[in-house]
Amino acid sequence: MQYIQLENILFTGRQKIQWDEVEKYLKTFLGANYAVKEYGDVLHINALFADEYSKSQYTKRLRGSLAKVKANMVQILPQLIENATNRRWLENKSIKHANSASRGWYRYDTYFSVPVQAENESDSRRNFYVATLVVRINDQGLFLYDVINIKKEASKPREL
Repeated sequence: MQYIQLENILFTGRQKIQWDEVEKYLKTFLGANYAVKEYGDVLHINALFADEYSKSQYTKRLRGSLAKVKANMVQILPQLIENATNRRWLENKSIKHANSASRGWYRYDTYFSVPVQAENESDSRRNFYVATLVVRINDQGLFLYDVINIKKEASKPREL
């Protein structure tokens, strides 16, 4: 397990994230493919991902610092995919996704850290997080669908 370091905060503010700007940023990844090192799985990025990431029920419920974290983690998306671990398969039970996830879902865990700047500019630290990558499986391949379950880790992260 490796923590990917986010260095810059592009999307500021915790009260009102501009999710349309996040979606625009995500569209720069359209058509890209990234391999999960541990399993060799190649994940494709398509337009459904950008839309779901910025407009999902999970995203709409996020508030405060977790919304800011989700908005900013798009900057390290390729590295988060490449270093994903703990793959598990889930059966598709939703009629809504009967075609787009006809062969089920994969979920992977990914780990990252975000800089926290204290009021005193010289005093900075990092917060560590774990998140779940949700991947649709169908006859055309594996497609990144969303990132959910973003959780802040303990102050001393696992195995740095």
